[in-house]
Amino acid sequence: MVAVTTDTLGARIRDKALALGFDAVGFTEARLGPEARTRLADFLASGAHGEMGWLATRTDERSDPRALWPEARSVIALGLSYAPDADPRLLQAQTGRGAISVHARNRDYHDLVRGMLKHLAQFVVKIGDGHVKVFVDTAPVMEKPLAEQARLGWQGKHTNLVSRAHGSWLFLGEIYTTLELPPSPPRAGACGSCTACLAACPTDAFPAPYRLDARRCIAYLTIEHAGPIPHEFRALMGNRIYGCDDCLAACPWNRFAAESRQAKLRAREDLRAPDLATLAGLNDAGFRAMFAGSPIKRIGRNRFVRNVLIAIGNARDPALAGAARALTNDPDPVVAEAAEWALSQLVLVVVA
Repeated sequence: MVAVTTDTLGARIRDKALALGFDAVGFTEARLGPEARTRLADFLASGAHGEMGWLATRTDERSDPRALWPEARSVIALGLSYAPDADPRLLQAQTGRGAISVHARNRDYHDLVRGMLKHLAQFVVKIGDGHVKVFVDTAPVMEKPLAEQARLGWQGKHTNLVSRAHGSWLFLGEIYTTLELPPSPPRAGACGSCTACLAACPTDAFPAPYRLDARRCIAYLTIEHAGPIPHEFRALMGNRIYGCDDCLAACPWNRFAAESRQAKLRAREDLRAPDLATLAGLNDAGFRAMFAGSPIKRIGRNRFVRNVLIAIGNARDPALAGAARALTNDPDPVVAEAAEWALSQLVLVVVA
Protein backbone atom coordinates (compact mmCIF):
# COMPACT_ATOMS: atom_id res chain seq x y z
CA MET A 1 0.00 0.00 0.00
CA VAL A 2 1.28 3.45 -0.91
CA ALA A 3 1.83 5.56 2.20
CA VAL A 4 -0.41 8.60 2.50
CA THR A 5 -0.44 11.49 4.95
CA THR A 6 -3.43 12.00 7.19
CA ASP A 7 -4.28 15.19 5.28
CA THR A 8 -4.28 13.29 1.98
CA LEU A 9 -6.28 10.48 3.57
CA GLY A 10 -8.92 12.91 4.78
CA ALA A 11 -9.17 14.52 1.35
CA ARG A 12 -9.60 11.16 -0.35
CA ILE A 13 -12.32 10.13 2.12
CA ARG A 14 -14.09 13.41 1.57
CA ASP A 15 -13.97 13.05 -2.21
CA LYS A 16 -15.27 9.48 -2.01
CA ALA A 17 -18.11 10.49 0.33
CA LEU A 18 -19.25 13.21 -2.05
CA ALA A 19 -18.96 10.82 -5.00
CA LEU A 20 -21.21 8.34 -3.17
CA GLY A 21 -23.88 11.01 -2.87
CA PHE A 22 -23.33 12.52 0.58
CA ASP A 23 -23.83 16.27 0.70
CA ALA A 24 -21.66 17.08 3.71
CA VAL A 25 -18.61 15.43 5.27
CA GLY A 26 -16.36 16.39 8.17
CA PHE A 27 -13.91 14.97 10.67
CA THR A 28 -13.52 15.29 14.41
CA GLU A 29 -11.74 13.64 17.29
CA ALA A 30 -13.66 10.76 18.88
CA ARG A 31 -14.51 12.81 21.96
CA LEU A 32 -17.32 15.04 23.10
CA GLY A 33 -16.93 18.13 25.19
CA PRO A 34 -18.52 18.63 28.60
CA GLU A 35 -21.31 20.82 27.18
CA ALA A 36 -22.80 17.90 25.23
CA ARG A 37 -22.75 15.69 28.29
CA THR A 38 -24.32 18.40 30.44
CA ARG A 39 -27.11 18.98 27.91
CA LEU A 40 -27.89 15.29 27.81
CA ALA A 41 -27.90 14.98 31.60
CA ASP A 42 -30.17 18.01 32.02
CA PHE A 43 -32.54 16.79 29.31
CA LEU A 44 -32.93 13.40 30.97
CA ALA A 45 -33.14 14.79 34.51
CA SER A 46 -36.05 17.03 33.48
CA GLY A 47 -37.96 14.07 32.03
CA ALA A 48 -38.23 15.92 28.71
CA HIS A 49 -37.48 12.69 26.82
CA GLY A 50 -40.94 11.38 27.72
CA GLU A 51 -41.44 7.72 26.78
CA MET A 52 -38.14 7.48 24.89
CA GLY A 53 -36.56 5.38 27.61
CA TRP A 54 -33.76 4.26 25.34
CA LEU A 55 -32.25 7.74 25.60
CA ALA A 56 -31.69 7.21 29.32
CA THR A 57 -29.77 3.95 28.80
CA ARG A 58 -26.06 3.68 28.05
CA THR A 59 -25.58 7.37 28.74
CA ASP A 60 -21.82 6.97 29.30
CA GLU A 61 -21.42 5.53 25.81
CA ARG A 62 -23.76 8.10 24.33
CA SER A 63 -21.80 11.01 25.75
CA ASP A 64 -18.33 9.59 25.02
CA PRO A 65 -17.51 7.85 21.71
CA ARG A 66 -14.56 6.07 23.31
CA ALA A 67 -16.78 4.60 25.99
CA LEU A 68 -18.74 3.00 23.15
CA TRP A 69 -15.57 1.93 21.32
CA PRO A 70 -12.28 2.51 23.18
CA GLU A 71 -10.20 2.07 20.02
CA ALA A 72 -11.94 4.93 18.20
CA ARG A 73 -9.71 7.90 17.45
CA SER A 74 -11.70 9.85 14.87
CA VAL A 75 -15.28 10.29 13.73
CA ILE A 76 -16.22 10.84 10.10
CA ALA A 77 -19.54 12.71 10.16
CA LEU A 78 -21.74 12.56 7.08
CA GLY A 79 -24.81 14.52 6.04
CA LEU A 80 -27.38 13.69 3.37
CA SER A 81 -29.80 16.39 2.27
CA TYR A 82 -33.51 15.60 2.23
CA ALA A 83 -34.62 19.14 1.46
CA PRO A 84 -38.14 19.29 -0.02
CA ASP A 85 -39.20 21.06 -3.19
CA ALA A 86 -41.60 23.36 -1.30
CA ASP A 87 -42.32 24.60 2.21
CA PRO A 88 -44.10 21.67 3.93
CA ARG A 89 -46.16 24.06 6.03
CA LEU A 90 -48.26 24.86 2.96
CA LEU A 91 -49.99 21.50 3.47
CA GLN A 92 -51.62 22.70 6.66
CA ALA A 93 -54.21 24.60 4.64
CA GLN A 94 -55.45 21.34 3.08
CA THR A 95 -57.47 20.23 6.08
CA GLY A 96 -58.97 17.16 4.41
CA ARG A 97 -55.48 15.89 3.65
CA GLY A 98 -52.78 14.55 5.93
CA ALA A 99 -49.43 16.29 6.40
CA ILE A 100 -46.56 13.80 6.59
CA SER A 101 -43.13 15.00 7.67
CA VAL A 102 -40.70 15.52 4.79
CA HIS A 103 -38.38 12.82 6.08
CA ALA A 104 -41.06 10.12 5.81
CA ARG A 105 -42.60 10.70 2.38
CA ASN A 106 -40.60 7.96 0.68
CA ARG A 107 -38.04 5.34 1.69
CA ASP A 108 -36.70 4.88 5.20
CA TYR A 109 -33.57 7.00 5.29
CA HIS A 110 -31.85 4.61 7.69
CA ASP A 111 -31.61 2.00 4.94
CA LEU A 112 -30.32 4.45 2.36
CA VAL A 113 -27.75 6.14 4.60
CA ARG A 114 -26.57 2.83 6.07
CA GLY A 115 -25.83 1.44 2.63
CA MET A 116 -23.88 4.55 1.64
CA LEU A 117 -21.95 4.48 4.94
CA LYS A 118 -20.95 0.86 4.41
CA HIS A 119 -19.56 1.65 0.97
CA LEU A 120 -17.57 4.54 2.39
CA ALA A 121 -16.38 2.44 5.34
CA GLN A 122 -15.02 -0.20 2.95
CA PHE A 123 -13.12 2.53 1.14
CA VAL A 124 -11.70 3.88 4.41
CA VAL A 125 -10.43 0.43 5.40
CA LYS A 126 -8.94 -0.13 1.96
CA ILE A 127 -6.93 3.09 1.79
CA GLY A 128 -6.24 3.71 5.46
CA ASP A 129 -5.57 0.29 6.94
CA GLY A 130 -7.70 1.06 9.99
CA HIS A 131 -10.82 -0.34 11.62
CA VAL A 132 -14.28 1.19 11.42
CA LYS A 133 -17.78 1.06 12.90
CA VAL A 134 -20.83 2.49 11.14
CA PHE A 135 -23.78 4.22 12.83
CA VAL A 136 -27.00 5.79 11.60
CA ASP A 137 -29.32 6.42 14.53
CA THR A 138 -28.89 2.79 15.61
CA ALA A 139 -26.61 3.06 18.66
CA PRO A 140 -25.94 5.38 21.61
CA VAL A 141 -24.33 8.10 19.48
CA MET A 142 -24.88 11.84 19.91
CA GLU A 143 -25.08 12.60 16.21
CA LYS A 144 -25.77 16.31 16.29
CA PRO A 145 -22.94 17.34 18.67
CA LEU A 146 -20.51 15.19 16.69
CA ALA A 147 -21.70 16.72 13.42
CA GLU A 148 -21.22 20.17 14.91
CA GLN A 149 -17.70 19.31 16.03
CA ALA A 150 -16.97 18.00 12.54
CA ARG A 151 -18.13 21.38 11.14
CA LEU A 152 -21.11 20.09 9.19
CA GLY A 153 -23.06 22.91 10.79
CA TRP A 154 -24.22 23.91 14.24
CA GLN A 155 -27.02 22.90 16.58
CA GLY A 156 -29.67 25.55 16.16
CA LYS A 157 -32.08 26.84 18.75
CA HIS A 158 -34.49 24.08 17.66
CA THR A 159 -31.74 21.60 18.76
CA ASN A 160 -31.36 20.23 15.23
CA LEU A 161 -28.34 20.70 13.01
CA VAL A 162 -28.29 23.78 10.77
CA SER A 163 -26.04 23.97 7.70
CA ARG A 164 -25.14 27.07 5.72
CA ALA A 165 -25.60 25.09 2.51
CA HIS A 166 -28.45 22.73 3.38
CA GLY A 167 -30.44 24.55 6.05
CA SER A 168 -32.14 22.26 8.57
CA TRP A 169 -32.55 19.36 6.12
CA LEU A 170 -29.69 16.93 6.78
CA PHE A 171 -29.84 13.26 7.73
CA LEU A 172 -26.77 12.30 9.73
CA GLY A 173 -24.55 9.25 9.88
CA GLU A 174 -21.17 8.48 11.42
CA ILE A 175 -18.15 6.28 10.88
CA TYR A 176 -16.01 5.71 13.95
CA THR A 177 -12.47 4.77 13.01
CA THR A 178 -9.15 3.90 14.60
CA LEU A 179 -7.43 6.23 12.15
CA GLU A 180 -6.10 9.58 13.33
CA LEU A 181 -7.68 12.06 10.93
CA PRO A 182 -7.16 15.84 11.06
CA PRO A 183 -10.26 17.68 12.28
CA SER A 184 -12.21 19.85 9.88
CA PRO A 185 -11.44 23.58 10.05
CA PRO A 186 -13.94 26.00 11.57
CA ARG A 187 -16.73 27.31 9.32
CA ALA A 188 -18.89 30.39 9.67
CA GLY A 189 -22.56 30.24 10.53
CA ALA A 190 -24.81 30.78 13.53
CA CYS A 191 -28.39 31.47 14.60
CA GLY A 192 -27.58 34.92 15.92
CA SER A 193 -30.65 36.65 17.33
CA CYS A 194 -33.09 34.68 15.14
CA THR A 195 -35.86 32.82 16.99
CA ALA A 196 -38.02 31.88 13.99
CA CYS A 197 -37.89 28.16 14.79
CA LEU A 198 -39.02 28.70 18.38
CA ALA A 199 -41.91 30.95 17.37
CA ALA A 200 -43.04 28.45 14.72
CA CYS A 201 -43.67 25.58 17.13
CA PRO A 202 -47.44 25.02 17.44
CA THR A 203 -47.22 23.49 20.91
CA ASP A 204 -44.50 25.62 22.54
CA ALA A 205 -42.18 22.64 22.84
CA PHE A 206 -39.11 24.83 23.43
CA PRO A 207 -38.94 26.11 27.01
CA ALA A 208 -35.79 28.01 26.02
CA PRO A 209 -33.45 28.28 23.04
CA TYR A 210 -31.49 25.05 22.50
CA ARG A 211 -33.87 23.14 24.78
CA LEU A 212 -36.65 20.80 23.64
CA ASP A 213 -39.39 19.27 25.74
CA ALA A 214 -40.22 16.24 23.59
CA ARG A 215 -43.43 15.64 25.54
CA ARG A 216 -44.90 18.71 23.83
CA CYS A 217 -43.46 18.04 20.38
CA ILE A 218 -45.86 16.94 17.63
CA ALA A 219 -43.18 14.73 16.10
CA TYR A 220 -42.86 12.92 19.43
CA LEU A 221 -46.62 12.74 19.99
CA THR A 222 -47.36 11.27 16.56
CA ILE A 223 -44.39 8.89 16.37
CA GLU A 224 -42.99 7.96 19.79
CA HIS A 225 -46.04 8.37 22.04
CA ALA A 226 -48.10 5.17 22.19
CA GLY A 227 -51.23 6.13 24.12
CA PRO A 228 -54.02 8.62 23.54
CA ILE A 229 -52.88 12.06 22.41
CA PRO A 230 -53.28 14.48 25.34
CA HIS A 231 -56.31 16.68 24.72
CA GLU A 232 -54.37 19.91 25.17
CA PHE A 233 -52.38 19.16 22.00
CA ARG A 234 -55.06 17.75 19.71
CA ALA A 235 -56.33 20.93 18.10
CA LEU A 236 -52.76 22.21 17.79
CA MET A 237 -51.79 19.18 15.72
CA GLY A 238 -53.95 20.30 12.81
CA ASN A 239 -53.58 17.79 9.98
CA ARG A 240 -50.10 16.58 10.95
CA ILE A 241 -50.37 12.79 10.97
CA TYR A 242 -46.71 11.77 11.13
CA GLY A 243 -44.10 14.13 12.46
CA CYS A 244 -43.88 17.90 12.21
CA ASP A 245 -41.53 20.13 10.19
CA ASP A 246 -42.55 23.56 11.45
CA CYS A 247 -39.41 24.45 13.41
CA LEU A 248 -37.18 23.09 10.64
CA ALA A 249 -39.09 24.79 7.83
CA ALA A 250 -38.99 28.16 9.61
CA CYS A 251 -35.18 28.33 9.54
CA PRO A 252 -33.98 31.20 7.30
CA TRP A 253 -30.91 29.21 6.27
CA ASN A 254 -33.22 26.96 4.24
CA ARG A 255 -33.20 29.54 1.47
CA PHE A 256 -29.81 28.17 0.43
CA ALA A 257 -30.98 24.54 0.37
CA ALA A 258 -31.60 22.92 -3.00
CA GLU A 259 -34.04 20.02 -3.30
CA SER A 260 -32.51 16.68 -2.35
CA ARG A 261 -30.65 14.91 -5.16
CA GLN A 262 -31.76 11.52 -3.82
CA ALA A 263 -34.74 10.13 -5.74
CA LYS A 264 -35.52 7.77 -2.84
CA LEU A 265 -35.92 10.75 -0.51
CA ARG A 266 -38.18 12.81 -2.75
CA ALA A 267 -41.86 12.61 -1.91
CA ARG A 268 -43.99 9.84 -3.35
CA GLU A 269 -46.96 11.42 -5.04
CA ASP A 270 -49.41 9.45 -2.90
CA LEU A 271 -47.74 10.72 0.29
CA ARG A 272 -47.57 14.41 -0.58
CA ALA A 273 -51.11 15.12 0.66
CA PRO A 274 -52.95 11.83 1.25
CA ASP A 275 -56.72 11.79 1.74
CA LEU A 276 -57.66 11.46 5.41
CA ALA A 277 -60.78 9.36 4.83
CA THR A 278 -58.78 6.86 2.78
CA LEU A 279 -56.08 6.59 5.44
CA ALA A 280 -58.67 6.10 8.19
CA GLY A 281 -60.00 3.07 6.33
CA LEU A 282 -56.67 1.22 6.33
CA ASN A 283 -56.63 -2.15 8.07
CA ASP A 284 -53.36 -3.70 9.17
CA ALA A 285 -52.68 -5.39 5.84
CA GLY A 286 -53.52 -2.24 3.89
CA PHE A 287 -51.32 -0.15 6.15
CA ARG A 288 -48.36 -2.51 5.74
CA ALA A 289 -48.78 -2.59 1.98
CA MET A 290 -49.00 1.19 1.67
CA PHE A 291 -46.00 1.88 3.88
CA ALA A 292 -43.67 -0.99 2.98
CA GLY A 293 -40.13 0.39 3.07
CA SER A 294 -41.33 3.59 4.74
CA PRO A 295 -40.32 4.77 8.24
CA ILE A 296 -44.05 5.16 8.93
CA LYS A 297 -44.44 1.40 9.00
CA ARG A 298 -42.63 1.12 12.31
CA ILE A 299 -45.36 2.86 14.33
CA GLY A 300 -47.99 0.38 13.18
CA ARG A 301 -51.52 0.82 11.90
CA ASN A 302 -53.17 1.65 15.21
CA ARG A 303 -50.93 4.55 16.17
CA PHE A 304 -51.05 5.92 12.63
CA VAL A 305 -54.84 5.75 12.38
CA ARG A 306 -55.06 7.41 15.82
CA ASN A 307 -53.15 10.35 14.30
CA VAL A 308 -55.38 10.39 11.23
CA LEU A 309 -58.48 10.56 13.42
CA ILE A 310 -57.13 13.57 15.30
CA ALA A 311 -56.60 15.27 11.93
CA ILE A 312 -60.15 14.35 10.90
CA GLY A 313 -61.52 15.97 14.03
CA ASN A 314 -59.47 19.07 13.34
CA ALA A 315 -60.69 19.23 9.72
CA ARG A 316 -64.15 20.22 11.01
CA ASP A 317 -65.67 18.77 7.84
CA PRO A 318 -68.94 16.87 8.44
CA ALA A 319 -68.27 14.88 5.27
CA LEU A 320 -65.57 13.02 7.25
CA ALA A 321 -67.99 11.90 9.98
CA GLY A 322 -68.52 8.52 8.33
CA ALA A 323 -64.81 7.74 8.40
CA ALA A 324 -64.67 8.55 12.11
CA ARG A 325 -67.91 6.74 12.98
CA ALA A 326 -66.67 3.55 11.35
CA LEU A 327 -63.82 3.37 13.88
CA THR A 328 -65.68 4.08 17.12
CA ASN A 329 -65.80 0.34 17.80
CA ASP A 330 -62.25 -0.38 16.66
CA PRO A 331 -60.62 -3.27 18.57
CA ASP A 332 -57.84 -0.94 19.65
CA PRO A 333 -59.16 1.26 22.48
CA VAL A 334 -56.84 4.15 21.61
CA VAL A 335 -58.16 4.20 18.04
CA ALA A 336 -61.77 3.92 19.24
CA GLU A 337 -61.29 6.84 21.68
CA ALA A 338 -59.72 9.00 18.96
CA ALA A 339 -62.65 8.17 16.67
CA GLU A 340 -65.16 9.23 19.34
CA TRP A 341 -63.27 12.48 19.85
CA ALA A 342 -63.10 13.18 16.12
CA LEU A 343 -66.81 12.51 15.77
CA SER A 344 -67.57 14.85 18.67
CA GLN A 345 -65.66 17.65 16.93
CA LEU A 346 -67.56 17.09 13.70
CA VAL A 347 -70.90 17.01 15.52
CA LEU A 348 -70.07 20.37 17.07
CA VAL A 349 -69.65 21.80 13.58
CA VAL A 350 -73.09 20.52 12.54
CA VAL A 351 -74.75 21.89 15.68
CA ALA A 352 -73.07 25.27 15.26
